[in-house]
Amino acid sequence: MSTPGARTTDATRAERELTAEELSSFVQNLLTQMQTRFQTMSDAIITKIDDMGERIEALEKSVNDIATTNIGSESGAKK
Repeated sequence: MSTPGARTTDATRAERELTAEELSSFVQNLLTQMQTRFQTMSDAIITKIDDMGERIEALEKSVNDIATTNIGSESGAKK
């Protein structure tokens, strides 16, 4: 025969287990969301780095073209 106090304890344990399951689910969901956001940010950063690399390469080519043009015009002017 169980006492009323024992029923309350059993009910409280069941509530705690349910709460622990809910908390676990909440934390898992939160971690999944964070991973998705970090992956999205990482992809965006990598894309921007790639774009910056392309711009630097284009700038280097322009500088080399200008330097080559200036060197060619200086040697033509000295003749």
